Amino acid sequence: MSPLLIPMLALSIPIVAIIGGVFIKPWFALQERRMEIEASKVAEKAAQYAAQTERLEERVRVLERIVTDRGADLAQEIEALRDERPAARLPIN
Repeated sequence: MSPLLIPMLALSIPIVAIIGGVFIKPWFALQERRMEIEASKVAEKAAQYAAQTERLEERVRVLERIVTDRGADLAQEIEALRDERPAARLPIN
């Protein structure tokens, strides 16, 4: 081995550590921030999907209640609504 190799390696270790601290640490911080932003976007979308699912489930519950509670009367009510004539409308000035 060359006698200069050991001092060169000894000096290169702190240089690499300094460069790593200057460049790598901020890069990791940037990646962490990007992941936090992405996680908040995903959480927001999940909340929107949950709200939409809840609305759809409520609509299905209403439809199920209509079908099961008043199945026979429903057709008569629909026909009665069709037979009703619209009330006279007042002219708009």
